[in-house]
This record gives sequence, structure tokens and C-alpha cells, in this order.
Amino acid sequence: MADYTGNSYTQNQYTQNQNVQNFERYNSDGTKKKDKKGGKKGKAFGVSFGFLVLAVLFVLANSMVITKQNQFKLIRQFGRVDRVVSAPGLSFKIPFVESVDTVPKELLLYDLPASDVITSDKKTMIVDSYVLWRVTDPLKFAQTLSCSVHNAEGRIDAIVYNATKNTISNMKQDEVIRSRDGKMTITVDETGSELTGNDLDLSEGKEEVIEITSLTEEVMGQINHVEEQYGIELVAVEVKKLDLPDDNKQAVYNRMISERGNIAAQYTAEGKSEAKMIENTTDKEVSIMLSDAQAKAEATIAEGEAEYMRILSGAYSDPEKTDFYSFVRALDALRESVTGDNKTVILTEDSPITQIFNGRY
Repeated sequence: MADYTGNSYTQNQYTQNQNVQNFERYNSDGTKKKDKKGGKKGKAFGVSFGFLVLAVLFVLANSMVITKQNQFKLIRQFGRVDRVVSAPGLSFKIPFVESVDTVPKELLLYDLPASDVITSDKKTMIVDSYVLWRVTDPLKFAQTLSCSVHNAEGRIDAIVYNATKNTISNMKQDEVIRSRDGKMTITVDETGSELTGNDLDLSEGKEEVIEITSLTEEVMGQINHVEEQYGIELVAVEVKKLDLPDDNKQAVYNRMISERGNIAAQYTAEGKSEAKMIENTTDKEVSIMLSDAQAKAEATIAEGEAEYMRILSGAYSDPEKTDFYSFVRALDALRESVTGDNKTVILTEDSPITQIFNGRY
């Protein structure tokens, strides 16, 4: 009986506990209390969902490949290049399995350090230049240069320096300077032949600008197989400055001054010689002209005197005019006789002047 009673009590107590648990609980303001166990479950679900979203976003971010207009994208799978993306836009890769390398597509500028080169006439010159280049084969660029612009610039430096050295070593210093711009100004005479050296030409020549092979074209001609070897293209090699080393610059200037002085002295000597020849030729021509003029003048005077004598002879031979001319000549003689302070004239009786005074004319 006691056991039954004890079991009945225990069963009743369990039933009461179940009823208490099934009761709804309210707060003092009449609102229903939240079940703490259910809140914990909701919070755990929210955290798990957040981690899931972050994981999805992380995986998605590592799956997307954004290629810009000026880029190549190399997709590597376990270090090996699997594919190359050259078109701009969005593409995808396998996250955590494939990696991405970026290679520039635009035109790049590399400023080479100034270097010393020696010309064929054993003169040192400093060449400062720059290179315009770009990547044309990104796969070969990655295989040979490890997608490194720095490695590419190192190879370009060596290639351009060797090409510049080989080009300038076959040229003289004046040829290097003259071929820098690819143009040369020459003076030609009227026949079209070029005036070279220190020859002095007094005739008026005209200047012409002719096109020659420039230094950069010569250097570019020395560069071979760069694109085939490294997947890059050297678009242009331009020379910024050609200069002389500081240690022999003054000596070169002095030599240039001396050479120009010798050329000036040669021009001066040739000018004086030419001037003397012109002076002698002019003096000779003047002497000949004066002699011819004097001979012509004497011939003209002789012709005039002969004409005068002819006219005078004709006048005296005419009986009707003889007395008149004798009278005129007598007056002329009288005028010549009474010049000066002494006005006294002594005449003979048969003088023509006396006959004038006596009224015989």
C-alpha cells in the first residue's frame, strides 16, 4: 500500500510538472515571454547562415577574374599556364586551384641609362636613349621572363646597348652626329654637284636637305628576333642626347677650335689669292680700256683737225671768200696782239692790219 501510494504521488508530481511546462508565461506588462531555448536555436542558425554567405562570397570572389582594357590575364593551374584572357571583361577560374598573373598590354616606356660607346675613329661618345615597347605574346613573355616587366627591361637594356655599340662602332663621330635626325643639309652649285671639303666656291650655291638613314633606324636594324625570343616588340628606339665625356670634352673643343682656325686661315688665304687675281685682271682690263679710249680720242682729234683743214682750205680757195677770211684773220691777230697792259702795236705798211686801218679792206 505504501509502495502504491508512493508511485501514485510520483506520477501526480510528474503530471503537474508537465502541466507547468505546458503553461504559457507572460511578462508583467502582459506580453508573452520568449522561449530562451528557441532564441538560442535562432541565433545559432543566423550565425551559421552568415558564415555560409561569407564563405560563398569568398569563393565567388576567388572565382572571378576581371580583365581590363590594358591587361592580359594568365590563368595558371598548379603553376602551369592553362589559358590566356586577352579580351576585357569578366571571366571565372577554379578557386584555390587556379591562380592569376597580370601582364600589361599597353605601350610601355623604358628610359635606358646613359652609356659610353666608341666610334670607328676611336672617339668616345655618351648615348642617352629610351625605348617604346609592348608585350605581343603574353604566354612566351611568361615562359621566358616570368611575367616580370623588370626582367624584360633588363633584356631590352642589353639588346639595345649591343645594337647601339655595333652601329656606332662602324661610324665616324661626324657621321654619328650628322645621322642623328635622319636629315643632312648640303650646298650644291648650279650644276647640281655637291660642294664638299674645304673648297671655296665664290659662286652662289643653294642648300638642299636630303634624307639619310637615321641613327635610330640603324640601331633598329641591328635588333633581331626579340619578339620570337621573349614575346615583346620594340616599337621604337629614340636617342635623347649625344654628348662627349667630361674628361676629354675640353680637349675635343680645343681640337675643334684649332681645326676651325685652320679652315678659316685656308679660306682667308684662298680669298686673298682670289682677290689678287681679280684685282690684276681688273687693272689689266682698265689699262686696255684706257689705251683704247686714248687711241680713239686721238683718232677723233686727228679726224677733226683734218676736217678743219679741209674746210679752211676750201674757204681760202674760193676767191669770193678769200678777202673776208683774210680780214677776219687780221682782226684775230690784232686781238691777240693788244692783250695785257701794253696797248702799243707797231705795224709795217704792208701788214694786213695796217691795210685795215688804211681802209683798204
